[in-house]
Amino acid sequence: MDISDVHHSIAAEQISLSAIIGSLSYALDLTEGLPAGHSLRSCWIGMHVGQHMGMRSLDRSHLYYTILLKDAGCSSNAARLFELYGTDERRIKSDFKLVDSDSLMHLGRFVLAHAGAGKSLHERFTRILNLAQNGDDLGTELVATRCERGASIAHQLGFDEEVAAGIRCLDEHWNGNGKPARIRGPLIPLNARIALLSQVADVFHSAGGSTLALAEISKRAGSWFDPDVVQAFQQVEKQAGFWEALTDSELQQKVSLLEPESRVIRIDEDRLDTIAEAFAQVVDAKSPYTYGHSSRVAAYTLAVAKAMDIPEARQRWLRRGALLHDIGKLGVSNAVLDKPGKLDENEWEQVKSHAAYSEQILARLAVFSELSFVAGAHHERLDGKGYPRGLSAEQIPLETRIITVADIFDAITADRPYRGPIAVPDAIAMMEKERGTAIDGDCLDALKRSLPALSF
Repeated sequence: MDISDVHHSIAAEQISLSAIIGSLSYALDLTEGLPAGHSLRSCWIGMHVGQHMGMRSLDRSHLYYTILLKDAGCSSNAARLFELYGTDERRIKSDFKLVDSDSLMHLGRFVLAHAGAGKSLHERFTRILNLAQNGDDLGTELVATRCERGASIAHQLGFDEEVAAGIRCLDEHWNGNGKPARIRGPLIPLNARIALLSQVADVFHSAGGSTLALAEISKRAGSWFDPDVVQAFQQVEKQAGFWEALTDSELQQKVSLLEPESRVIRIDEDRLDTIAEAFAQVVDAKSPYTYGHSSRVAAYTLAVAKAMDIPEARQRWLRRGALLHDIGKLGVSNAVLDKPGKLDENEWEQVKSHAAYSEQILARLAVFSELSFVAGAHHERLDGKGYPRGLSAEQIPLETRIITVADIFDAITADRPYRGPIAVPDAIAMMEKERGTAIDGDCLDALKRSLPALSF
């Protein structure tokens, strides 16, 4: 692709903000352990409900982005959830969405089945006891962390407070038994009330079809859900094609058409930078050991690119790839990411899968088509021993080699669960041993020239 093509691609395609957020929402589905497309399916359901309830254009726009971004903060409590349960937090999250938290019996069964699963009897008992004694406070903590972080991401992306409030109040229930603030009834923003119902409807539809979804929504009317929202849902679900659209391969396009036309936002280069920065924070929030990783890799990538005289337009483009190179890690359990010891073969395969996930997510948009390959290949090696494809030197673009050297440098110099950070001179010495095999020598030399200008 010619550099000028990259530079003008956004304007040429007239990309809308909803297209970008809709595509990247697949990454949020990964971190929740839900079937791909959950956020889009929830948006399809919720927008039909909002339209039936007569919401005006501006409010429907707020609803649209509340639902697409409802899980933006979910990575922020992943490490804590793993710490409490000691098992795959993605499984915990997905299974918990099938639980009626108003029922102590359901909650008890869930804790008994999931706390310390696969661990020793002593560890299981300790975890179950902690959750039994402190469950309400811990649940509030987990939800508050997620919701506040999600609201912050919405603000960072430039959305109105109405969108942030909808995300913040997603888990509040009509009867006041929700979390984190136990807001009751009409005090809960309408977009949050609709988003919660839409989420539950999709989860149960995915688990057992429309009959199960309808039964669960009806059962929770007046407790979890606003009865008026339930009534609207019961009307729109009868529309021809309503349920069939949830499994339609063109769902994302269908959802894009539901955004109020008067509120369609076209993005420019600056807004695209902001989106990449925000989603990089979502990725890095997943583990304390990855905190700030994507931003640092982006900074190192930019420094190396400048040292190699990469054109400025291409530098900006490449920085986005560096920010999003690990977006696929949202699909890897913290049980693996935060493991202090050596990974077994299965765990290592899980880690390796993140590169392919990154490419798949970024490839959903034409504007990221080239970038998806460049970013997703950051673990390929010149000697052909990398992953996910095992590419050899001539198949690995220069831009990928730049991200790779930046990624390796940060991985060595940052704190890790199994060791402390390694000093810069020692890190460079280690990287020199990989010159020409894992690391491009020209990129490594450019990194070394950049070091005086970098702040550690």
